Amino acid sequence: MSAPLEIPVAILAGGLATRLRPITEKIPKSLVPVAGKPFLAHQLEMLHARGIRHAVLCIGYLGEMIQRDFGSEAFGIRLDFSFDGEKLLGTGGAIKRALPKLGEEFFVLYGDSYLPIQYAPVAEAFQRSGKLGLMTVYRNEGKYDTSNVVFADGEIKIYDKKNQLPAMRHIDYGLSLFKAPVFDTYPADEKFDLAEVMGKLVRERQLAGYEVPERFYEMGSPAGLAELEQLLAAKPSKQPKQP
Repeated sequence: MSAPLEIPVAILAGGLATRLRPITEKIPKSLVPVAGKPFLAHQLEMLHARGIRHAVLCIGYLGEMIQRDFGSEAFGIRLDFSFDGEKLLGTGGAIKRALPKLGEEFFVLYGDSYLPIQYAPVAEAFQRSGKLGLMTVYRNEGKYDTSNVVFADGEIKIYDKKNQLPAMRHIDYGLSLFKAPVFDTYPADEKFDLAEVMGKLVRERQLAGYEVPERFYEMGSPAGLAELEQLLAAKPSKQPKQP
């Protein structure tokens, strides 16, 4: 069990999850069962073990179901909820809306990612960097998905999800850190993508990088869900308190 961290985490759980249909026609992705319980339960249990004590769930599609099932506290983590509202705001717009609940600096984690790394060293690297943002990266070499990052000297030199370059050996691992002022220049209640924010930080040389040794897992696709089911079903159960 890691020592508690002061930094909260924003969990981006507002998407439509079209790749998992028909499962997600009636439930949001966070509530999709994996190894006998909702995926979010696995996420929160893992985050608590790594020191996270406050999470803000950025929700949209069927988000009321998540709030109903998990309430204001689960697995030792205090939960707040930030709703997109009438229209989906995208990953960047959802964070912008959640800022009042997140404070001055925070982790960002995708709602379909299972990232069993140590979070405290990532936070320490962010603070040492003095930069406005940090992206965790994994030396992927095109293995698990398309590599999209050029990482060198502790800094993200290039980040591009559309144009692949031979120099891209790493991939965005799915965990990032930001200082709140990063989002000051973006309009409230407008849709924008977190990749746009990261691209701007790269151009300004304000995006630190932190290389992690462990591969990532995700349940946003049928193949990823099956693989994660296998991983978590094999994990010894601690029989945690159910939400």
